[in-house]
Amino acid sequence: MSETNETGVLRTSVQVDGAAASYLTVERDDPAVLLLHGTYWSRVWLPVLGGLADAGLRPLAVDLPGLGRSGGELTPETATVPALADWVVRFASALGLSGPVAVAGHDIGGAIAQHLLVHGGREVSRLALVNSVTYDSWPAPHVARFGGPGDVAGSAADDVLAARRRAVTAALAGAATEERIADYLDPWTTARVRRSWLAMAGGADSRYTLDLVPALRRSTVPKLLIWGEDDGYEKVEYAERFASEIPRTTLIRVPDADHIPTENAPGRIARALGEFFTA
Repeated sequence: MSETNETGVLRTSVQVDGAAASYLTVERDDPAVLLLHGTYWSRVWLPVLGGLADAGLRPLAVDLPGLGRSGGELTPETATVPALADWVVRFASALGLSGPVAVAGHDIGGAIAQHLLVHGGREVSRLALVNSVTYDSWPAPHVARFGGPGDVAGSAADDVLAARRRAVTAALAGAATEERIADYLDPWTTARVRRSWLAMAGGADSRYTLDLVPALRRSTVPKLLIWGEDDGYEKVEYAERFASEIPRTTLIRVPDADHIPTENAPGRIARALGEFFTA
């Protein structure tokens, strides 16, 4: 798959809860940074992994259970933000990571990252959010439509794939080529992954970020927001509000980019993340 064609990037796995947790990385003896996805998969981080490694970091872009290339299958109980944050802690332990860890989150992965900062069993040293869910910005309508009772069992494969194609195409904006769209969509051709994604859609609830706001306002951990300005759902106005209300937060706006800006400005974003996490 093209995800391993980037120089130095490899895909490997570790066992978590009896299933393979797949992740992209550049193996090196440097400080680790956990990279979390949301309604997409680790593919969103691929364009910046080499740059993070060049900055002196060990990037770890994991696929959440049942999603991307990871084994297992999410259920309505295990697909909530708190449950996924607990899973990330177990993933970090399985890798033997010790001490505080840097974390970046995209989309719902940003909610997981925020939860780790406030409640996690692992101290977060620095937090970066890339077009993340915040406050009451989510779930987006194209995700929420799959969140009703019975959808995990009842949604047709063609319906899910068509909806995901529309979402991916819009999120990639000017970087949307047919080859790249197909690469992003590939995991959803597997029924188990579709069921896991539907469970995540069903667990999408803005209370998981709204409840964190009071603690975030007290947080002194350094935070970086990187935002594609053209995102129609996780709008840049939410990032501006976060930066104005939450201490030690810096916002970088990425013009001509939508929900997956790592594909539109990989060099700029990799440098920004690298400088932030090594400061």
